[in-house]
Amino acid sequence: MSAGAPAVVPVKDNEPIVLCMEDIKAIADSKLPEVARDFYNSGSTYQTTIAENRSAFYKYRLRSRVLVDVSELSTQTTCLGRTIRFPLCISPAGLQAMAHPDGEVATARACAKIGVNMAISSFSNYPVEEVIRASNGGVNYAMQMYTMKDRSLQERIIKSAEAAGCKAIFLTADSPVLGVRFNEWRNDFRTPEGLGFPVLEWTSEMIRKQTHDSGFTAFNDDSHNWAREIQWLREKTKMEIWIKGIVTAEDTELAIKYGCDGILVSNHGGRQLDGVPATIDALVECVDAAQGRIPIHMDGGVRKGTDIFIALALGAENVWVGRPAIWALAYDGQRGVEKMLEMLYEDFRRCMALCGCNSVAEIKRSCLSRIGLDGVLRRME
Repeated sequence: MSAGAPAVVPVKDNEPIVLCMEDIKAIADSKLPEVARDFYNSGSTYQTTIAENRSAFYKYRLRSRVLVDVSELSTQTTCLGRTIRFPLCISPAGLQAMAHPDGEVATARACAKIGVNMAISSFSNYPVEEVIRASNGGVNYAMQMYTMKDRSLQERIIKSAEAAGCKAIFLTADSPVLGVRFNEWRNDFRTPEGLGFPVLEWTSEMIRKQTHDSGFTAFNDDSHNWAREIQWLREKTKMEIWIKGIVTAEDTELAIKYGCDGILVSNHGGRQLDGVPATIDALVECVDAAQGRIPIHMDGGVRKGTDIFIALALGAENVWVGRPAIWALAYDGQRGVEKMLEMLYEDFRRCMALCGCNSVAEIKRSCLSRIGLDGVLRRME
């Protein structure tokens, strides 16, 4: 198929027409109970960062090119040791079975069908082994985890993930405490009855006795630090060690200093400290600090294929999405996630073609323009 192949336009019937992420989210919001919808969609305190994760993309303009032969265009890239269809993967979002009973298993199957990777949350409703089996070898996985007071449990999680075939640990490092999430407090949010967290070895009965906040505080270790955590992980596993939650040059330098294998620029979907930079803005600072010494990925606010293109142009090697997968699950389970991924793929491929890029490696800052303080639109360098 050529890069400019026409999009498939659905024939009107009783089914809702789904053409973009907003359509998927609207259907998901209509299906989800209010408490679940608020849990998934909300950020911390005044929602500043979660809003800017999206709006920050609007500062950039794409520089389309003409008369470029894009008949052999390829969107492929590599991630976690596997060639993937395009530079997008599924972030470690927890509680997916609250959106659809098949939860992480459905997401894994969709990732395998589309040809992208996935990270598994510590708050997965399915065991790591079951999630990985669902993709039948078609996905490379990362295991997301926090620093834990119970080191024996943390080590069991690591060993189980490695034995099941995970390629990397995504250490979520931005959460010594949880962010202030007003909607969860107003709703007294608790995990729905019947859903457990098998990775953490928590049954539904154990979870229902505590709030989301109190449960997190009970197991999370707020005494974590660079020197201790990275060394301890290196002693326990041969998996790659990535740090998730970096938004500054200083922490990028520390990740390099302590020998991490990569970083995921992320502000936790705007759910931790409200007022931190949008991830697309933080990405530039981190990329400039790294100077190619460490792989840099990002998540946060990505809703279109053009967003993926902008992130790559600014220096990310790969992009991850969390909420879109949740919305897609609520919309239509595995088929919903496949639909969401296909939409992002087609939009990204089309953007590459119209910007004259035949490969992911050709996507550079010079593909973008930005309006300066003087109001003049200039090409980025």
